[in-house]
Amino acid sequence: MQDLINLIVPGLVTGSIYALTAIGFTLLWQTSQTINFAQGEFVMLPAALVLIATQLLGWPFWLAVLVAVTAFVLLFGLGFRYLIVGPMLRHGVMPLAIATMALSVLMKEGVKDVFSAEPFAFPSLFGDANVSLLGVNLSVQDLVVLCSAALVILALHLFVSHTRAGRQMQAVAQNPGMARILGVRVGWLIAVTFMINAALAVVTSLLMSPIYLVKFSNGEFIGMAAFAAAIVGGFNQVRGALVGGLLLGICDNLMAAYVSNAYRAGAPMLLLAVIILLRPQGLLGAKEERVV
Repeated sequence: MQDLINLIVPGLVTGSIYALTAIGFTLLWQTSQTINFAQGEFVMLPAALVLIATQLLGWPFWLAVLVAVTAFVLLFGLGFRYLIVGPMLRHGVMPLAIATMALSVLMKEGVKDVFSAEPFAFPSLFGDANVSLLGVNLSVQDLVVLCSAALVILALHLFVSHTRAGRQMQAVAQNPGMARILGVRVGWLIAVTFMINAALAVVTSLLMSPIYLVKFSNGEFIGMAAFAAAIVGGFNQVRGALVGGLLLGICDNLMAAYVSNAYRAGAPMLLLAVIILLRPQGLLGAKEERVV
């Protein structure tokens, strides 16, 4: 039993990172029918920007974090919404999907060329001490990831469920046309959603980088796993993205321990295939019917 707990608890740490990234997928889809295939690179880039500012420009760490976070939220929140999604979405979902794939490649290759193809350590603000949780030894950084993810998800839930802007955001997700007729500022709320997505990406990047290092290829696997988690949980449910991410993190660890570490990267795709066959709408997703 203890061996199983030793796998599940670290799996929850990994799953928290998947969940935060998957929630970004879900939020954008709900409010604007946008699938951002550069979401993984959105998570990879903020930590790389901080290291570029500290190592190449010589900035102090706190200033690098502040500038990188602000610039990222503005550029990849509002800028992404108005410069890429807005113009491309008028031509349909497929051109937008291709545009975000191109953005993914551009961001990944840009970091490799400007910074380095080698992985770099990212400083941890919480030291290297270990703590025991349910008999499992975790680093303080692991515990910070779990607690921070829980707080971020709780804050997002309270915002969506208990604020005027959050309820309007739900209305936009359900029926943007009717919400606009009722006086909801649909365009502004969609822009807020994109900024929230960028902020989630920044938080995830700063949480995961001290554990998984900073490398240009991080976004590739994170994006694939988070996309699978969003579908597994239910692409039209934020809570589904949370459940899917945690479940995927646990399956990831179990696959490495009981099958082979070589097949670890296949865990998201295997779980995704099973869910699509047995429950296409996802574990917590609702069926959507359309007349064609």
